[in-house]
Amino acid sequence: MTAQSAAAAARATVYGYPRQGQHRELKKAVEGYWKGRFDADTLRMTAAGLRRTNWRQLAEAGVHEVPTGDFSYYDHVLDTSVMVGAIPERHRAAVEADALDGYFAMARGTQDVAPLEMTKWFDTNYHYLVPELGPDTVFTADSAKQVSELTEALALGLTARPVLVGPVTYLLLAKPSPGVAAGFDPLTLIDRLLPVYAEIVADLRAAGAEWVQLDEPALVQDRTPAELNTATRAYRDLGALTYRPKLLVASYFDRLGDALPVLAKAPVEGLALDFTGAAAADLDALAAVGGLPGKRLIAGVVDGRNIWVNDLETSLATLGTLLGLAGRVDVAASCSLLHVPLDTAAERDIEPQIRRWLAFARQKTTEIVTLAKGLAGGTGTIAAELAANRADLASRAGSAITRDPAVRARAAAVTDADARRCPPYAERAAAQRAHLGLPLLPTTTIGSFPQTTELRTARADLRAGRIDGAGYEERIRAEIGEVISFQEKTGLDVLVHGEPERNDMVQYFAERLTGYLATRHGWVQSYGTRYVRPPILAGDISRPEPMTVRWTTYAQSLTAKPVKGMLTGPVTMLAWSFVRDDQPLGDTARQVALALRDEVNDLEAAGTSVIQVDEPALRETLPLRAADRPAYLAWATEAFRLSTGGVRPDTQIHTHMCYAEFGDIVRAIDDLDADVISLEAARSHMQVARELAGHGYPREAGPGVYDIHSPRVPGADEAAALLRAGLEAIPAERLWVNPDCGLKTRAWPETRASLENLVAAARTIRTELSAS
Repeated sequence: MTAQSAAAAARATVYGYPRQGQHRELKKAVEGYWKGRFDADTLRMTAAGLRRTNWRQLAEAGVHEVPTGDFSYYDHVLDTSVMVGAIPERHRAAVEADALDGYFAMARGTQDVAPLEMTKWFDTNYHYLVPELGPDTVFTADSAKQVSELTEALALGLTARPVLVGPVTYLLLAKPSPGVAAGFDPLTLIDRLLPVYAEIVADLRAAGAEWVQLDEPALVQDRTPAELNTATRAYRDLGALTYRPKLLVASYFDRLGDALPVLAKAPVEGLALDFTGAAAADLDALAAVGGLPGKRLIAGVVDGRNIWVNDLETSLATLGTLLGLAGRVDVAASCSLLHVPLDTAAERDIEPQIRRWLAFARQKTTEIVTLAKGLAGGTGTIAAELAANRADLASRAGSAITRDPAVRARAAAVTDADARRCPPYAERAAAQRAHLGLPLLPTTTIGSFPQTTELRTARADLRAGRIDGAGYEERIRAEIGEVISFQEKTGLDVLVHGEPERNDMVQYFAERLTGYLATRHGWVQSYGTRYVRPPILAGDISRPEPMTVRWTTYAQSLTAKPVKGMLTGPVTMLAWSFVRDDQPLGDTARQVALALRDEVNDLEAAGTSVIQVDEPALRETLPLRAADRPAYLAWATEAFRLSTGGVRPDTQIHTHMCYAEFGDIVRAIDDLDADVISLEAARSHMQVARELAGHGYPREAGPGVYDIHSPRVPGADEAAALLRAGLEAIPAERLWVNPDCGLKTRAWPETRASLENLVAAARTIRTELSAS
């Protein structure tokens, strides 16, 4: 096929779409099912309706080939585990008794059975359920979900392409099952897994699929020659199948590097590649391997992870270059649109001119269709769209919102000394112990307490004018009083005010900092039924006035025990926002850090002796390629130290991280120079404590003993057993006792019981230590 005919054949497609619905109908249906308000048929009907709506929106926008199989009740990796029969032994009875309830038991656990571990999906804000595999794992094919959803789309008269997590990525994401001997590598199961994939793709071909997409994002990470050889074998075998659809292998989130020639030479009919950000390097790499003659290339030239309008002319130039490298070039976003909100049209509170700078899923779909049209028919066919796009880009570049000379001057004046605490940690620790007088194994929580219906109603009443500011604040004071009273009665040692005034740990601060835009309907899935509204970081950042001091000080007035000040750190403020793409991330992080430094200093001046600056996103933002990590960690750790570097030695700085692989950043955790760190550890069975010990981490740490992402209440014996495991790695004088994460998503009954058990476990271990 010539470049001209490849252009004429150009079509628009996407790899996935937001699942929740315009009004988060999926969240409401799933949670209603959990609470017994809806039956399974109602849940399935709601889900089917959302799928139809998504497909019709895509088709009406001009998308030629819609994805199927990307929809999920909870998580697409969990769906893959079900598809290949990788059900952990402890969940088999539940799955056999009721497939849907068993599915949710794997995701959330039950009172008797722990859920699957949860961690971040590469360097995004999405969480997936980690497959558990062992040498005895037996895979079996269950293509029912994939076939059913393909059949639904075909029945609507649509061209549809099933999307599956690829077999290599699935195994690379997996962990050994609990109890499996150290050293087991799930990738060794590839020869058992491939026949199952062969059966599934054959089922999809029989159901009418012309193409099936196999996502292999794990190949954009650094991979060993053995891992690349496994990928070569996997696609050699799948490509050699006699009865199958055409195979499209997709990668995204970064450049493929050494994996690109592996996939380019594989006996498959097409590749889908990311050409945004660092992945743009794949353009030259693709040319270097001779391109994809005779094959289909889906070019991801629209950023599927951020919300700024695409530069259409730049993308068209990239597409034009690609025309000579493949038999056919189609246009897509860089990855699934799962990672962005649904539609900017709902954002009535954002100034219309600014709203034109933004592109959510529906707007990105329009951009993809426009690019495909321009590629096929020439720029003259999209002249009006190009002119409007140029005007939108110029409007943003010239806006006063994006530049504040005072903020830039302050950031430029920062010195190395500003980002270093004095004296060294050992001296600070002694001063803090004398000042705070805490017991051995001090107990605390991570910060938030349950966000009750009453609290959400109060915020809604304030927005609607049903109550005034004074009435709202009275409700917040009453909630803080109840939270402080409960913590004192329970026996916790370092208290929190519970954050009843906060809608979200990032959005709350974003609404009080210049340079941020807040959305009203910009929901994005974090995990399961947990959705967040990432704010939009549009301009230079500063703090006009204190953000947390009043409520923290009020809480402290109610108790003689220390109350932690609670802040969200600069890296997390960036990672859980849609960041500006017109300056280096490190420059933006420094601006946020200086704003937070002002807040930290004001908290200390108001009498707060313990201040927690959460950085749960430090690991998730870690670049996927090792070569890119030192530069990132340098600015990320500097930003944290800049936030906290101005306090006295006897002020104790805490930080918190959750649901990530910490082994890669233990040295960076040390470089944060926090006095205490709390981390997720319950689902991973204290793995992080062992990682800290292996590094020789010298500071205090609280590996979590209560998994707050599950509704189950851990008993005091269970928490004590985890503490004993923690003590094998961390000395008692440096071990804290806390949950994995904040309690915002939990209900009060389970929170009360779990924290009472946590405190009882700490007392048990203290008694054991005093007797030894």
